[in-house]
Amino acid sequence: MAIAVPKRRLFGRTKRPGSTREALVGYAFVFVPMAVFLLFFIYPIGYAVYISRYDWGILGPLENLGWKNYSHLWHDTLFRRAIKNTIEYTVWVVPAQMALGLLLAVVVNQRIKFRTFFRGAFYFPALASSAAITSIALYLLNINGLFNKVFGFHRAWFYDTQTALPAITALNAWTTSGTMMLFYLAALQAIPTDVYEAAAIDGAGPWRQFWKITFPLLKPGHFFVAVVSIIGAMKVFDQNYIVSRGTGGPDYATYSVVLYIYNTAIKDSALGLAAAAGVVLFIIIFLFTIVQWALFGRQEAN
Repeated sequence: MAIAVPKRRLFGRTKRPGSTREALVGYAFVFVPMAVFLLFFIYPIGYAVYISRYDWGILGPLENLGWKNYSHLWHDTLFRRAIKNTIEYTVWVVPAQMALGLLLAVVVNQRIKFRTFFRGAFYFPALASSAAITSIALYLLNINGLFNKVFGFHRAWFYDTQTALPAITALNAWTTSGTMMLFYLAALQAIPTDVYEAAAIDGAGPWRQFWKITFPLLKPGHFFVAVVSIIGAMKVFDQNYIVSRGTGGPDYATYSVVLYIYNTAIKDSALGLAAAAGVVLFIIIFLFTIVQWALFGRQEAN
């Protein structure tokens, strides 16, 4: 005979015994990541906004400038050039790495031999050091490098104002495509197989299945990959720094916003101005994310 467990009522609702303890345990688990998020993400953003209003040197604040740092950035031709280069780089690298990542994901999602090996091989550039990859690329794409000898070119790709930024774009599209491949691969494996079986019965070929089934059903994956790609592209730094040795050359063709922040903070010791540039970059990234969510993410949420 079952014994009825008495239930307590709290604010007119039936309360299960032990529910308070379970709730406290749940809040305890949530508290740790939330505390880390507030301490290492929200607080630095607020502190950056605070010091961006000061003439802040190595030893601390020197003078309260109000919004003069932002006014300086507005009239700074070098900062505008950095924004232009960063946006131009983003416009080209994001579609390239998304397309290459999707292509690799479709290939390794097929039932082919050594599929696990190919997955690891395609992802390996994302694990390797970007500094090491860039150093090797500098050697290969030098005016006397292997690339020019094989294809008959005579150009220093990273030291030409017309090809420096496109060369970095191509290099980063290749190195980050493995990460995008993993995201797309997870989205591909979430698509039910019965839709492909039904399409095969209707006589749809592989190409038609891709455009009519796979590509539309990957819309949530497209949105996630696009957001991650744009955020990463707007923060490009290491390749530009190594190629130009921190100058953004040749003729500021590779000068990015993060490189501007680095030079302003480290070389010029103008931490307030660098913080203002970081706040501007954060606003640009945030606006890009909001626009993407309004165009694509909100439809998926609905």
